[in-house]
Amino acid sequence: MPQIQRKWKWLVLLMLPLFPTYSQTRYSLQEAIQYGVTHNINVKNTQVDAQSAESRIGEIRSVGLPQVNATVSLMDNLIIQRAFLPAAFFGGGPNDAPRAVQFGVKYSGNTALQLNQMIFNAQWLLGLKAAQAYRELSLKNITQSKIQVAESVSKAYYSVLIAEERAKLLDLNIQRLDSLTREMSAMNEKGFVEKIDVNRLEVSLNNLKTERTKVQNLVDLSYYMLKFQMGMKLDEQIQLTDRINEAEVERIAAEVKGDDVNSFSYDQRIDYSILKSNLHLSEMDVENNKRGYYPTVSTFAGYGYNTGRNSFGEVFGSPWFNNANIGLSVNIPIFDGFSKKYKIQQARFTVDKVKQSLSLVEQSIDLQIRSANITIINGFETLKTQKRNLDLAQEVVRVSKIKYQSGTGSNIEVINAESALKESQTNYFASLYDLLLAKVDLDKAKGKLAP
Repeated sequence: MPQIQRKWKWLVLLMLPLFPTYSQTRYSLQEAIQYGVTHNINVKNTQVDAQSAESRIGEIRSVGLPQVNATVSLMDNLIIQRAFLPAAFFGGGPNDAPRAVQFGVKYSGNTALQLNQMIFNAQWLLGLKAAQAYRELSLKNITQSKIQVAESVSKAYYSVLIAEERAKLLDLNIQRLDSLTREMSAMNEKGFVEKIDVNRLEVSLNNLKTERTKVQNLVDLSYYMLKFQMGMKLDEQIQLTDRINEAEVERIAAEVKGDDVNSFSYDQRIDYSILKSNLHLSEMDVENNKRGYYPTVSTFAGYGYNTGRNSFGEVFGSPWFNNANIGLSVNIPIFDGFSKKYKIQQARFTVDKVKQSLSLVEQSIDLQIRSANITIINGFETLKTQKRNLDLAQEVVRVSKIKYQSGTGSNIEVINAESALKESQTNYFASLYDLLLAKVDLDKAKGKLAP
């Protein structure tokens, strides 16, 4: 029995490539955002920057670890340097000229192992603290890029939904006007209406069909833009599951109405948080330059061998003599021409500049929130008015069609009513789209647009 199970298992594994695999094609808004933050190139680049930051942190940390170096050298002294000794060393008188004597051999060899270990360096210790702040900054940059993707994907997603809803209403308008045109054409054949009335309706119908083609192109373009913002290939298939309806508008209105303005904190904005991290790093830079006046302490140890001969062949066969050393090095800065002083001044100027930028960003955030609030309030009022106009235009179309069919109205009234209806529909969806964008902008201004 186990052998049969194994055979079936291998058979299934062999047949798997014969069956097609299906990937996700239906996306809600949140699913589209999650896809975007995973596949968008800008997000991937910031993630690579974060990995690079980790490598930089490791580089800083490695400075405090033991540094070991090995050297091997073989030298051919083509012309041995001469030293000058007094003639007295060779039995000469004090007035005799000194003699040039060669000290050394033609061939020499040396091999050594050197160990250096830093014991105290105030700048390096501060660098370890700055590394953590640098890591947090790189992570905040990733979050910022994700928020930007969430904003772009949300607006592109709503653009597709609005364009599709416009297309649906245009289809209904075309069906209604096409039905009326066919009815009037039949009545013209029976002599009840004039041919010019039918022609006018056909002109309006053709205009609607042209408008429908434009809107379909807009739908396709909106899909391309959405895929681009998501980091998806433009030829991939995608369907949107969310829909824009009155319940969604009411939900947005309730959310905006129930939002507590006093609960907002500047730290909710990722750009403000990034600027505060930059301020912290700038303050650390000031302290780092101050610590340049501190002494540095390190220890070292070395061990090696050397030899020397006048014949190259004897170098490797002759004995090598060992040597060793150990020591402590203390470097005390005394005077650097005021270089550190001016570096500290520059770093302090940078701190002041970042503080002023923080104040400017706070004012900018306040302005963005108030502007977004006013925009969304106006958006609700405009949408309410456009919805009323749309309902009235639909009623006018219905009544004008009844009057025309009963003989009490003209086809001019029908055509004008249809044009007014199309304009009302366009205005309604434009105001709806503006409202959705205003909601995205408000969430971003309040730091609530989370990826």
